[in-house]
Amino acid sequence: MAMVCLSDFEAYAKKYLPKIAWDFFAAGADDCSTRDENILAYKRIRFRPRMLRDVSMMDIRTKLLGTEISFPVGIAPTGFHQLAWPDGEKSTARAAKVMNTCYIASTYSTCTLEEISAAAPGGLRWFQLYIHRNRAVSQQLVQRVEALGFQGLVLTADLPYTGKRRDDVRNGFRLPPHMKLKNLEGFFEVCKMSPLDPSLTWNDIYWLQSLTHLPIIIKGILTKEDAELAVRHGVQGIIVSNHGGRQLDGGPATIDALVEVVEAVQGRVEVYLDGGIRKGSDVLKALALGAKCVFIGRPALWGLAYKGEEGLQDVLRILQDEFRLAMALAG
Repeated sequence: MAMVCLSDFEAYAKKYLPKIAWDFFAAGADDCSTRDENILAYKRIRFRPRMLRDVSMMDIRTKLLGTEISFPVGIAPTGFHQLAWPDGEKSTARAAKVMNTCYIASTYSTCTLEEISAAAPGGLRWFQLYIHRNRAVSQQLVQRVEALGFQGLVLTADLPYTGKRRDDVRNGFRLPPHMKLKNLEGFFEVCKMSPLDPSLTWNDIYWLQSLTHLPIIIKGILTKEDAELAVRHGVQGIIVSNHGGRQLDGGPATIDALVEVVEAVQGRVEVYLDGGIRKGSDVLKALALGAKCVFIGRPALWGLAYKGEEGLQDVLRILQDEFRLAMALAG
């Protein structure tokens, strides 16, 4: 089967992944309306293409906090990559390095931070952090990622509790016995009381800043009010995100929330977006509305499920080619 677009990888992953793994990756909260709206919202946005613009030469590179990447698509943090491919996050890191883009590794990785770093030395990596009730756990993680040369810290703000994902409840989802949350081993047993700290506030950003020299990017912002607070508390970047529709069902699609966040920020920090990117033209729409870069979550997992790092490179290459073509055709 020729893999021509991202939905081809989705169909492959749905067919070949174990049902419990597919359901976990695909899950949205409650009725999945926000998950689905993330995709549908792009279909309502129209270009105003310009003609005769000389598009014979195009430069699709951009910079994330000063570091150049080959095109404005990075890999969003998602958990449990070994459910998609045996090498897990090591394959993800290698694919990101080959494609010269940013990979945000998850707190809930099934490979250690050290394994991820060793798999792709010199790659651009950020680390996504959940803050735990046991603050020492989070502090230790921050110190480890800084020592390993990660270049940014992405604080997820939209998960004080886990959203209700019905298929995971029905399936009694838990990691297979041979897989572990490698960076949290010994800290807690999975699926007992939630280890996440629901008492988190904006002031905890100051605590994080006291632990690290890394730039802090906050993920999960959907309103101008929170965008303002993020800037006021000294973050360097904002990821407009609704957690792939996995948290609060009934929130806005991220592309719809992007505009008010960009207007509130007024260029003071970089604004990125995840959720619903399925085509190169979606990337262009997000950039046209003010995003500096987008990040893909589920499509990265579909690429891994297809052929590991090679499959993920294919996904990124298709997006890169489609993005370049959309830019040219839009003038």
